[in-house]
Amino acid sequence: MRLIMAGGGTGGHLFPGLAVAREFQRRDQMIKIMFVGTKQGIEHRIVPREGFQLETIPIKGLKGRGLRGLAEALYGLPLSVWRSLGILRRFRPDCVIGLGGYSSGPVLLAGKLQRIRCAIMEQNLRPGFTNRILGKLVDCIFTAYDESSAFFPRGKVVVTGNPVRWQGLPKVARDEKFTLLVFGGSAGAHRINLGVVEALKKLRDLAPDLRVIHQTGEADLATIRYAYRLLPIEAEVLPFIERMDEAYARADLVLCRAGAGTLAELTAFGKAAILVPYPYAAYDHQRWNAQALRERGAAEMILDRELDGEKLAASIRTLYQDRQRLEIMGHAARGLGKPQAARQIVDECYALVQK
Repeated sequence: MRLIMAGGGTGGHLFPGLAVAREFQRRDQMIKIMFVGTKQGIEHRIVPREGFQLETIPIKGLKGRGLRGLAEALYGLPLSVWRSLGILRRFRPDCVIGLGGYSSGPVLLAGKLQRIRCAIMEQNLRPGFTNRILGKLVDCIFTAYDESSAFFPRGKVVVTGNPVRWQGLPKVARDEKFTLLVFGGSAGAHRINLGVVEALKKLRDLAPDLRVIHQTGEADLATIRYAYRLLPIEAEVLPFIERMDEAYARADLVLCRAGAGTLAELTAFGKAAILVPYPYAAYDHQRWNAQALRERGAAEMILDRELDGEKLAASIRTLYQDRQRLEIMGHAARGLGKPQAARQIVDECYALVQK
């Protein structure tokens, strides 16, 4: 089988695609897989490092770029479709899977023009503009949430959950300390970084029993490391966590944004969380994602505009003191998880190609 994975831009789109690609490889070591994205997206750095071939197209996003940006994006669209047609003719895929992000559009459009079986993966509860349009064209739509079905044509949707990078968490050495894992995506989150430092100043009394693992991103690294040196709390402050599975395994509580990939990992591994949705995400999808977990008892949510040290310290203290509630949240999160998502998507793709 020959497969193209199209899209990316952010880890939330790319990492589920990588999980599916690995599952295809597990099934068939002879499978040929190519990723198609852009030079600006995270895929340009990550995909070659993961050992997959990457082709790029010159597409740019349409949303929120002003008139000049809109003109550039519209100019690049037909060129990207033309380049995608060339990629498909050379690679001859049996199936194209769109991962989300604007770079998936031209490839899937080219795929339908060449009558190739096409599918998309929708990680968020409320689909973005690109996937709403593509949903009318493709043969199958894999969603993470049941509620997403309302945005797509009937009969095409398969609720699979969102694939995660690991089948399980590694065994790690644990002690009695309560471990808080903090991150805001691969680039960090300035508001979360500052909020955590202010919150920890109010949690000094917990210092003997508290540990923090904090991914800051490169921009805030020096400032936040200095801030921790003035606190009595044990902390690992890193620009980027390479072994995120180990960090999850060590964590009792997670403080993070509410990207679809992150929430898939939290639910797959049953981790209680305080979610701070990124307020500028397209269509406010992070707030809808976080709200879905909060309504099901799997997480707490603090809106970015309401985030301050006092409120965050109170939330951390409450969960630190109420371990039963923490356990209930983790159990609720695990109940929402779909760790077999990648396997189901691969099953559906093989069935799609065989039709």
